[in-house]
Amino acid sequence: MNQDFDVNSAARNWRVDTTPSASPLEVVNDLFASDVLTLEQLKARLSKSAYKSLQATVERGAQLDASIADTVALAMKTWAMEKGATHYTHWFQPLTGSTAEKHDSFLNPAGDGVAIMSFSGKELIQAEPDASSFPSGGLRATFEARGYTAWDPSSPAFIIRHANGATLCIPSVFASWTGEALDLKTPLLRSIEALNSAVTPALELFGASAGTRVGSSLGAEQEYFLIAEEYYYRRPDLVMTGRTLFGAKPPRGQELEDHYFGAIPDRVLSFMTDAEMQLYALGIPVKTRHNEVAPGQFEIAPIFEHSNIAADHQQLIMQVLRTTARKYGLVCLMHEKPFAGVNGSGKHCNWSMATNAGENLLEPGDTPHENMQFLFFCTAVLKAVDTHQDLLRACVASASNDHRLGANEAPPAIISIFLGSELTDIFDRIVSGQGGSGKSAGLMGLGSSVLPEIPVHAGDRNRTSPFAFTGNKFEFRAVGSSQSISFPITVLNAIVAESVSELTAELKAQLDAGQSLDEAVTALVKRTYQQYQRIVFNGDGYSDAWHQEAEQVRGLLNLRTTLDAIEHLNSPKNTALFSKLGILNERELAARQEIMYDIYFKTVNIEGETTEYMAQTQILPAALNYLADLGKVGGNRAAQAVTAEVSAAADALYDAIQALRVQNEALGGDEVHEKAHHMRDHVLPAMSEVRTAADRLEKVVSSKLWPLPTYRQMLFVK
Repeated sequence: MNQDFDVNSAARNWRVDTTPSASPLEVVNDLFASDVLTLEQLKARLSKSAYKSLQATVERGAQLDASIADTVALAMKTWAMEKGATHYTHWFQPLTGSTAEKHDSFLNPAGDGVAIMSFSGKELIQAEPDASSFPSGGLRATFEARGYTAWDPSSPAFIIRHANGATLCIPSVFASWTGEALDLKTPLLRSIEALNSAVTPALELFGASAGTRVGSSLGAEQEYFLIAEEYYYRRPDLVMTGRTLFGAKPPRGQELEDHYFGAIPDRVLSFMTDAEMQLYALGIPVKTRHNEVAPGQFEIAPIFEHSNIAADHQQLIMQVLRTTARKYGLVCLMHEKPFAGVNGSGKHCNWSMATNAGENLLEPGDTPHENMQFLFFCTAVLKAVDTHQDLLRACVASASNDHRLGANEAPPAIISIFLGSELTDIFDRIVSGQGGSGKSAGLMGLGSSVLPEIPVHAGDRNRTSPFAFTGNKFEFRAVGSSQSISFPITVLNAIVAESVSELTAELKAQLDAGQSLDEAVTALVKRTYQQYQRIVFNGDGYSDAWHQEAEQVRGLLNLRTTLDAIEHLNSPKNTALFSKLGILNERELAARQEIMYDIYFKTVNIEGETTEYMAQTQILPAALNYLADLGKVGGNRAAQAVTAEVSAAADALYDAIQALRVQNEALGGDEVHEKAHHMRDHVLPAMSEVRTAADRLEKVVSSKLWPLPTYRQMLFVK
């Protein structure tokens, strides 16, 4: 397969022009959520009482009535079989960060050569997968294998199609025999309840009606790279680790800044359209697609959804992108830094809170300085982020994200909040007692009568902030591209729930003392902003001056690596937070920390061994073969000079390989914590030395002998 891939020869399942009598809009409208068992679909298939019971659970968080399970299971099975499904699976998110599924057939032998298709309420509500091979962080011994998946009715069932059929996927949670959460979804659902319990009392003080429910909403931007499939399989590092462990900087990378928002190559656009149509069928409201900063880098983004649905949809987006890319001779790379020296990939999580009536609690409105409710909740977020900056850093910590955080392309490891000039001015005026708003939006003329005047935001954007207010939401930009968003959302829900609860108690005390609502909120906002103002930074988060100011003047944490961050995860403060909110108990939180150490160790260990293998068996032999070829030239002056250069680089590579081998074999101790630190402190530096020598050789060894596809070849998709 060569780079000049024929788009027309790709097997495409989705085309908007296959039905000439229907417009593209009609095709998409008919397609959207067609493979999702929505409440509307269930309404037509359930009795009125069963539907109302399920609706109360899904929309109002009522306790699930197990007596309706058989009715729902029958409707689910019938619908799935109409869609071509022969099997079902409880689809869940274990602590690996990806998804898991065990397929069971609807078919049940009935004897005498007869079989029936059945699916009971008992099978819907609970399944028993083997829990021994999933990470548990010590919650379960390996020989204690029993685990349970349980149906999550708040997330709709859906169909996943493959070349020979379809499977009914039932979103589920995963727990141990002792009832402890072994997944990412259970804590997320608990955090949503905690947020609702914390925010609704606050809303009551602002006059909200009884029965109001609150949840978090989220829209996650997914960045990714595409490379030709043939190059992928010729790179053991990409296959084994998801990133290139070797690769000299190409003559051209992203320096010309011509890729960002550039014209999308036809092959890539065909892939994107195919993927989008599949995502539409799954009810995923993807909205945006474009070229990203680096060559070969792209982005897809859905609009806002309830956060538990958004978490499921994010996993499906990654799955669909990966599988669809193969149909076009491409491989989709989700690693945070697959190529050194060019822009890395993140997953910006746009988070907000909203009521069941659709009111966004972080919407400032036209007069934010007068919007007491908005100022209250915005202040609560400031307090939450300052108090739990360690937890926000820890929830995005991974060996792969370490390559991205702190570089001049992504948020620094120091957590801060960008408010923008308008909001900062409002808070400053509240503190000074001035009140009012000194900055406002206006219109901008563009210097030509044919161009319209356009509305101008009162504040600019800041692309260097890890946590930025962007109009009516906060954008958490430090989340990694390969990461599940469930834990970051859980953390955001939890820290804001705690903060809102504490501020609500203060506000209620002031109101009980006779203050008016405006007076009480103004005093509370002023006091809270003064206390947590250090977390607000609207400047350049990449600058050395900010790092110095953040640490030495403001006292903010700078947790530079994953291991620096995750040691804070189960601190007494964080353990108390999750415990009192009923999100994670002490054992569940400690287990997650243990798993993060283990994954870090294994990730770098695999990278270290892969580096050693490739350098020893591919790169060093290429250099020696080139030296042998040069020796045949004789006494030519150029040959002698090149021979000396290649020989020196080969010697440096050989020495670096031997040093890395020593570190790979040492492992650093028996405990996973010791092993993880050994990987960071010894294996990663040794890998860097090997790469430096190898990349030097790539620039001088004959391209005919070089064994690996280069950055020059891989980054520019045709």
